[in-house]
Amino acid sequence: MPIATPEEYNEMLDRAKAGSFAYPAINVTSTQTLNAALAAFAEAESDGIVQVSTGGAEYLSGPTIKNKVTGSVALAAAAHEIAKNYPVKVALHTDHCPKGNLDSFVRPLLAISEERVARGELPLFQSHMWDGSAVPMQENLEIAQELLARTSKANIILEIEIGVVGGEEDGVEAEINEKLYTTVEDGLATVEALGAGEKGRYMTALTFGNVHGVYKPGNVHLRPEILKEIQDAVGAKVGKDKPFDLVFHGGSGSTAQEISDAVDHGVIKMNIDTDAQYAFTRPVVDHMFRNYDGVLKVEGEVGNKKAYDPRAYGKLAEAGMAARIVEACQQLRSAGNKIK
Repeated sequence: MPIATPEEYNEMLDRAKAGSFAYPAINVTSTQTLNAALAAFAEAESDGIVQVSTGGAEYLSGPTIKNKVTGSVALAAAAHEIAKNYPVKVALHTDHCPKGNLDSFVRPLLAISEERVARGELPLFQSHMWDGSAVPMQENLEIAQELLARTSKANIILEIEIGVVGGEEDGVEAEINEKLYTTVEDGLATVEALGAGEKGRYMTALTFGNVHGVYKPGNVHLRPEILKEIQDAVGAKVGKDKPFDLVFHGGSGSTAQEISDAVDHGVIKMNIDTDAQYAFTRPVVDHMFRNYDGVLKVEGEVGNKKAYDPRAYGKLAEAGMAARIVEACQQLRSAGNKIK
């Protein structure tokens, strides 16, 4: 079964941590971008994660519908069917969910999985993210406790954010300031509230200068060493090496060394969104410029159906995005590390 079972997902994450590599987590908004991700994982011989944000889920449901649950369920259904053709394991994840969207996104999807598990079936998604970066730390952890109790019973992994990712993604916006750096105290408070696995497995997005989007060199200062400081302090408290399963958000435009350092410090999942979007769109632009008199009916001509057929440039877009994801697999060292 190409969509990972809960046991296989746990095995994926354990293998990444033990082998010092990380999985690309690719934001998708359509079956085209889903196809690109699956093709890339297969080419790189890497297992991976496909994820959908609140905005992506709304778009998947149809621009006139904008129903996050409908879009998410549709993506999961498509992924379960399409992924059967690929020789890799893929986990399904929901990305950033702020407090205002919990009741229209994560909680309803959790309820669906709870019903499925009660019937002896597998959960619909393998992990969900709660983004509490915009609320006070205490409230962030209280909501995380409530969600962790539910996700653990449904064989789902919870992802939380401790700290703030700068920039903007799907309406969640944060300034670029000192709050971009999670503290050791934040890490200790997290393990105090959520435990070190005994209350259920969770992944932690600790921030070390991360910013959504792409910025010119010098505008963003990443400090991966913060991850080691927090892992060491929390590890000393709970008697466990690298106790947190870390997630790297806002990584578009990061250097190879910054990515490598983050993985060395326990990152096992890295979100790839902005770079993948550009890689998808760039070949379409090239096609349009090169074939403007074919995609347009210029000066009374009829154009060229082969040029404006969406499949013509859609294939190019998927190939461009897939190439960028293969590059991510190589940078994150997941290439060649699929479950046999």
